[in-house]
Amino acid sequence: MSTPQVILGLEAKLYRNTGTHQNPTWTEIKNVKDLTLTIEKGEADVTTRAAGGWRQTVATLKEATVEFEMVWDPGDAGCQAIKDAFFSGTAIELAIMDGPLPPASGKTSQGLRALFTVTKFGRNEPLEEALTVPVSLKPTYGAVPEWYSQTGT
Repeated sequence: MSTPQVILGLEAKLYRNTGTHQNPTWTEIKNVKDLTLTIEKGEADVTTRAAGGWRQTVATLKEATVEFEMVWDPGDAGCQAIKDAFFSGTAIELAIMDGPLPPASGKTSQGLRALFTVTKFGRNEPLEEALTVPVSLKPTYGAVPEWYSQTGT
């Protein structure tokens, strides 16, 4: 019996593509605190009288939301890229991975890869803490989001 694999959140990585979609160059955005990737499907009610008193549902469109916080650092390239994407309204290609790209030999990293629009970019200014930036992203027009997987050679 094999031992279950446990991956800690601190091993996860957020990457920005600084190359092209066809030939990505993944640059890690390290200035990220707790990140949440939510992937859900919408629902359609397909209940009929033949359902025997049960509500029946089919899944419809998938949607994703990425939320995280960064330390406010105007000199950080990742923070700057996300700020620029928000204010210019341009898309930013990201990969939310459970490990490094490229992965170590024989290891696999996987996660959501998509073009995102930045829907939230603010600044929290607590008295006794570092300034932070709350960020929310959603997939946008231009490329179909994909579950991206890469195995190290």
